[in-house]
Amino acid sequence: MQRRALLASALATPAVARAQATERVRVAVFDVTSALPFYVARERGMFARQGIEITTIPLQTHPLIVQALVANEADACSNLVTLEAANINQRRANSVIYFALNGQNEQFRMEQFVVRPDSARRSLTDLRGARIASAPGPANMAAARGVLAAAGLGPNDYTLTEQPMGVHIGAVQSGQFDAAYTLEPVGTVGQRAGAFRLLEAGVISTHLLGRKDAKAFAAGAGFSGKYLAEKPAVAARFATAWAEALAAIRTDPTTLSYLTSHLNTPADLAASVPLLAYTMVKDMTPQDRQDLQRFVDIAVQQGVLRGAIDTSTFIRAL
Repeated sequence: MQRRALLASALATPAVARAQATERVRVAVFDVTSALPFYVARERGMFARQGIEITTIPLQTHPLIVQALVANEADACSNLVTLEAANINQRRANSVIYFALNGQNEQFRMEQFVVRPDSARRSLTDLRGARIASAPGPANMAAARGVLAAAGLGPNDYTLTEQPMGVHIGAVQSGQFDAAYTLEPVGTVGQRAGAFRLLEAGVISTHLLGRKDAKAFAAGAGFSGKYLAEKPAVAARFATAWAEALAAIRTDPTTLSYLTSHLNTPADLAASVPLLAYTMVKDMTPQDRQDLQRFVDIAVQQGVLRGAIDTSTFIRAL
């Protein structure tokens, strides 16, 4: 009787978990919409079915995520800004390796400039003299400055101040700032709450890459190079779960509920929050790869990165 019970228990366990010991993966997470695949995979058991147990490490600035990966305090990241990875990889090769990237532009919305609804400002050039709150981290600050420079504004034409994502709505609504360079879902939440009016979205593609339909692969999911070298099979299982999550996001609208439960998006707005072009590296087109390289090359030209780097050295199909 006991043997039958044990057999039944074993058969109820997913094949991957039966065949391989459960592995714990520590994941650094930055809570914006680009983290959605992580929450879908975690909450819907996709990691568990691959024999992976997740430890979530919330970190709300990208330099801290890089630090955690390099210091072996995290194994993976859900949505690290690619310029931060390019920067550390340029100095210390193989520090961060992406297996999935998130494309963003006007259609696949993430970054955007917003103002108060009653503002007289109607275009980026109207931000002359404005006090602007910026999404946190050097890469976000650099992107905002680069876009404003492309619109004809010099560094002395405005003030740009780094602010945590959670204060953007209140900071603009209160009048402390005239505008914000913000990210989703904060942009949509602020607009629906009447605190923001959209000035322009997809600004990296339009003003830096030069095409509205270009995909700015500004963030993605990856591993520390050390972890990928030591546990390639576990990393591949993790990536399999991630790909399953991306498929679910594309086909199952109920996955958007995690924007509410984990990303502070009101339930009535979750379905209207723009999503990114979530892309596995193995599925990137030649144009996608060119867009990624151009995005990083522009950062080198702007002095955001210390030197040139071939982006193919820090992406890998898993």
